Amino acid sequence: MDTTLSLTNVCKDFRTKAGRVIAVDQVSTTIPAGQIVSLLGPNGAGKTTLLDIILGLSRPTSGTVTIGSHSPTEAIAAGRISALLQTGGLIKDMSVKETLAYIAATYTPHISTEHVTHVVEQTDLGTLLGRKIGKLSGGEQQRVKCALALLSDPRILILDEPTTGMDVNARRAFWDTMRVQAHSGRTIIFATHYLEEAENFADRIILMNRGRIIADGSTSHIRSLAGMRHITASIEHADPQVIDALVSSEHATIQGSELRCATNSSDSVALQLLNAGATHLTITAPSLDDTFSSLVAADTDMKEA
Repeated sequence: MDTTLSLTNVCKDFRTKAGRVIAVDQVSTTIPAGQIVSLLGPNGAGKTTLLDIILGLSRPTSGTVTIGSHSPTEAIAAGRISALLQTGGLIKDMSVKETLAYIAATYTPHISTEHVTHVVEQTDLGTLLGRKIGKLSGGEQQRVKCALALLSDPRILILDEPTTGMDVNARRAFWDTMRVQAHSGRTIIFATHYLEEAENFADRIILMNRGRIIADGSTSHIRSLAGMRHITASIEHADPQVIDALVSSEHATIQGSELRCATNSSDSVALQLLNAGATHLTITAPSLDDTFSSLVAADTDMKEA
């Protein structure tokens, strides 16, 4: 079964009193089965709108979305795609077991008890089955929502800020579960504001700003786009004239006997430092946080120019 997700020139705009607002702007990408993809971007970048379009909750103004050969609406009806969203609540007076059984019974054909038990094991809900939803912590309720999303055995799982309300241990356990899901061939697409989640768990990062994709690739590829490298070196015995020149040309800073700078010319700067007598030199790539800020700022500046 082909469950490749394809988006071609997808646009979505809204009419407001202030005029036309473009939420998604000419987005085209393909996500093959089994990938874990993180959707990153500042507030208002278009992430949630794009997820709504993929789920068939919102129609694009133009462009196409297909899951294999099916539309999002057809894929949802067939149980091929499911979601864990920020919106949508649980009934507080129902137990976890009652909630799972109730939702399972809404599918045609009904989901078997054996499959429900399997989902309970996957999401580690066994000890919570008798608990009322209203008595669960935020993280535990997220696990229930995750179980509900897995009931139809979807091939694509959409997660919108899935670990909100979870502590560090719960977040780690959640992503361990998601890795198992991806290894089974399930595609996982998640939006998050935790950059470390994208860096640690995603195979691929899609960075959005102003409704457009501005970067797409592995974490290492995304980090390389910023261009800058961070250099530190001990300059205790280095030629002061060279150091003064670097402080001027590269905006380097000095703390005690250590020089630090961020530069697009790391090879050249490193060579100058070594020739000047600097020691203990290190060169590191920018963090994902640095890269995220740099790419978004550059894209925003381009619009304002």
